[in-house]
Amino acid sequence: MKQLNEFLIPFVGLKLGKHKFEYQISKAFFDNFEYDDFESCDIKVEAVLEKKSTMLELDLKHKGTVHVPCDLTSEMFDLPIKSKIRLVVQFGDTFNNDNEELLILPHGEHQLDISQYIYEMIVLSVPLKRVHPGIKDGTLNTPALEKLKEHTIKENKKEVKEENTDPRWDKLKNLLTDK
Repeated sequence: MKQLNEFLIPFVGLKLGKHKFEYQISKAFFDNFEYDDFESCDIKVEAVLEKKSTMLELDLKHKGTVHVPCDLTSEMFDLPIKSKIRLVVQFGDTFNNDNEELLILPHGEHQLDISQYIYEMIVLSVPLKRVHPGIKDGTLNTPALEKLKEHTIKENKKEVKEENTDPRWDKLKNLLTDK
């Protein structure tokens, strides 16, 4: 994976306080990570970096759609996704990103690369099971759905009549329903 310069935030020159950055993510971003689970995407990412005297706080959130195949019918559709993460950046002797909510940068560092965090946030917001919205509301008609309906088990909806019940129990059941 090559380093993406547009996702480098040079925090040394920034004043104390909040700073907002916006990014438009397309399929080319995921090509750098060799990730190809969806055809295309249109995602807007908002990064708010709050610079404090001894640390940085980064809030990332995204909202958009990814063009993915349905897991049931293989029909392509736009799946809406959104998510947010919070990252605390502190300074120490060595680089350490073992904790998902804490990043430790060396003291001489002057910029922060957020591309990996944006990538993970978006990929993890895509659900494991992707179902076309037309299936949920019944408007999608595809050969795969017809085949699925053909092979489903049909329930027997005939009423089951009670067999040889004791008339004393029937009288007791009537007490419950006569209230």
